[in-house]
Amino acid sequence: MIDPTSIRVAPLTRAHAEDLATWRYDPPYDVYDLAGADPDELLDPALGFHAVLAGDRLIGFRSFGPDGQVSGWDYDDSALDTGGGLRPSLTGQGLGRAVIAAGLDFGRATFAPAAFRVTVASFNARARRTVESLGFERVGSFAARRDGRPFDVLVRAEPAQT
Repeated sequence: MIDPTSIRVAPLTRAHAEDLATWRYDPPYDVYDLAGADPDELLDPALGFHAVLAGDRLIGFRSFGPDGQVSGWDYDDSALDTGGGLRPSLTGQGLGRAVIAAGLDFGRATFAPAAFRVTVASFNARARRTVESLGFERVGSFAARRDGRPFDVLVRAEPAQT
């Protein structure tokens, strides 16, 4: 059992990246597969990948920047894109909200964005409910250029920094 209060975001190590590159999800969640990803790419700071740990155990990842975007939407710089995932064996256990909240806290402290934006596969009602419970609101939908799958874009404004 994972204590949600133990969840934290940390730098992604090579061991983490190699682990992530083995992750496969059952259909239809396989749209999120990282299996076969190049660990060197996951470690590229421009993609903004970070480990999500419970204690020292890798339970997920968060990304900030272009990795959170899906080709087919007209993204702009009004919000920081964030994405992520849980270890496949941990999905559906109620950890998503704590993992995403930890990522948002980290993103706020590190990047101080005016808003966060997430792009969620339209079929993924679990993820959509989770981000909506964290204050995200749907701003549109589109079909991915790669395979035509529908996606929803949701945004959450951040309070002004004083």
